[in-house]
Amino acid sequence: MLIREFCAENFTDIPRVTAAGVERIELCDNLAQGGTTPSYGVIKETADYLSERKTTFATMIRPRGGDFVYHSIEVRIMETDILKALEAGTNELVFGALTPENDLDIDVLETLMIASQGLPVTFHMAFDAIPYDQQKAALDTLVELGFDKILMHGDSLDKPVNTDHIAELVKHASGRIQILAGGGVSAETAQAVADLTGSQYVHGTRIISY
Repeated sequence: MLIREFCAENFTDIPRVTAAGVERIELCDNLAQGGTTPSYGVIKETADYLSERKTTFATMIRPRGGDFVYHSIEVRIMETDILKALEAGTNELVFGALTPENDLDIDVLETLMIASQGLPVTFHMAFDAIPYDQQKAALDTLVELGFDKILMHGDSLDKPVNTDHIAELVKHASGRIQILAGGGVSAETAQAVADLTGSQYVHGTRIISY
């Protein structure tokens, strides 16, 4: 079954994409910066709206645009935002953190996973910044940390989705963690991307026609 995740910048499109049958929503703000944490009010209204519907949603936890290297105050902000997102009723969470060398920042991730209180978590497209030859090891580490999914494009966003690379990581994951293919995936290409990568999870702002 194809599982389409619509990337929503605010509440506006949620009724329409839900009526069109989308399976999942990633809720964020400020897509021009790659997505940041939405407001408590937007999370709460989304949770209330979807509470009796089949569509589930994950909330982006990212304090700013730019890189994914966070200092201690930003980490505290992310912890607080996670707790407020849980309070508002989010089904899942989305976040990531890297070191200046583009490795996983294990200390930050462990802190944020504790704050998540067992809710399913997706590691977002910061994963694409990790060097290719380190991504399998990074995937293994994310499994150990308890992540549920990884969102990735497989290449720089100015290029098409790298389905060959994603397929290699899907094979390496062997069902231990799910991989969402995103970045330029549309309603017209979603099934082909799923077929080529071996993952039924696809993500984007144009992932469904409505």
